Amino acid sequence: MPEGDTVFRTARRLHDAFAGREVTRFDIRVPQSATADLVGESVRDVVSRGKHLLIRIGESTLHSHLKMEGGWHLYTSGERWRTSASRARAIVGVAGADAVGFDLAMVEVLPTADEARAVGHLGPDPLGPDWDLARAARAARRVGSDPRAVHVALLDQRNLAGLGNEYVNELLFVRGILPSRPAATVDALALVETGARMIRANRDRAHRTFTGDARRGHQTWVYGRDRLPCRRCGSVILRTSLGAEPPGGRTVFWCPRCQT
Repeated sequence: MPEGDTVFRTARRLHDAFAGREVTRFDIRVPQSATADLVGESVRDVVSRGKHLLIRIGESTLHSHLKMEGGWHLYTSGERWRTSASRARAIVGVAGADAVGFDLAMVEVLPTADEARAVGHLGPDPLGPDWDLARAARAARRVGSDPRAVHVALLDQRNLAGLGNEYVNELLFVRGILPSRPAATVDALALVETGARMIRANRDRAHRTFTGDARRGHQTWVYGRDRLPCRRCGSVILRTSLGAEPPGGRTVFWCPRCQT
């Protein structure tokens, strides 16, 4: 599923292919930005911000969010798309190449000067070029002062940008923390620093791993492993939902012995 590391790799791939090149095709297939036309403008850069992707073209930004199912594909001109055209929400082309955004949950074109309207609410991003100890401490203060369960607090992108449900489940296992514990009762700085190391370690991997084993079925400690034995202690991994998001929260996996 797309989390901060997936979006980071997508941004880097599109940047390498498009930066400094003139746009020859620009087709946005959502009503609010369907009339936008940036053909003839140059792509300045492509960056990620948490789970958000920003394609800066001229003085405008194409902002998209992948949510659960979205993705950007890169094709040579004329190459057959791997996904149905009916699912395409945005197309940006340069000579010889097209980037196509499929199943994007949100797409908009806005002035680059107004990017803060789209991503200014986000907390510090461990994959950002400005990540440092001060930003880690800032994120930890936000998490540690959140009155909700720690699992919910970590998923709130206003506290820390880029970590999704898979990362949060794995992070809480590694730190030995029960997902339902109040965020104020945990060592938030240690939690944030571990999460940052996790996502930075996976940043350049095509297939993320939390265990250090990249083989299929061996990459996670608890995520997706309900009713299977814990890799550490052998207890049966449990599953429930937590949080207020419909239809009843995010799926949570944990070991009843290793996490307290």
